[in-house]
Amino acid sequence: MTVRVGLTGGIASGKSTVSSILAELGAVVIDADLIAREVVARGTPGLAALVEEFGTGLLTADGDLDRPAMGALVFSDDDARRRLEAIIHPLVHRRSAELEADADPGALVVHDIPLLAEVGRAGTFDAVVVVDAPAELQVSRMVEHRGWSREEAESRIAAQASREDRLAIATHVVVNTGSLDDLRQQVEDVHADLLARA
Repeated sequence: MTVRVGLTGGIASGKSTVSSILAELGAVVIDADLIAREVVARGTPGLAALVEEFGTGLLTADGDLDRPAMGALVFSDDDARRRLEAIIHPLVHRRSAELEADADPGALVVHDIPLLAEVGRAGTFDAVVVVDAPAELQVSRMVEHRGWSREEAESRIAAQASREDRLAIATHVVVNTGSLDDLRQQVEDVHADLLARA
């Protein structure tokens, strides 16, 4: 039996690292962020729908989506963010379902979804893994590793679900405050538990 797992975590929580470890352990990882990029690539109906909704000002000179411009718009305007999500989420959901259907029976299928708590789909999975880190640690990671200002980092965290909201949907919590070895051990333990459900 296929075990369907939702994986989520706040920005700079270490979710991508956990996702990579799960893939190394043999899980089929379906990355919503990668799919979200694919569905609005140049020439796609998704990009055409964004241009129709928001105008050509969100395109680069080459005709690609200008991600920084789009990000600046939607993270400061809740209405714009909802309009963006209304276009992208159904496209991502459809592509994710196609990829899941291609997985081997009995596979551990992990849907890496940054906004899982926000979109209210936690109940559609057999298990939900939340990668957790304190907000202060998230901020310091963004400042140190991404070169963002403290204000940018805090506003990005504020635009996401609260830490409490994410933890409320978790069946498994991976706490990413220590070393990579510690993180890997936690992920291996969670992976073993998830496989036991199959």
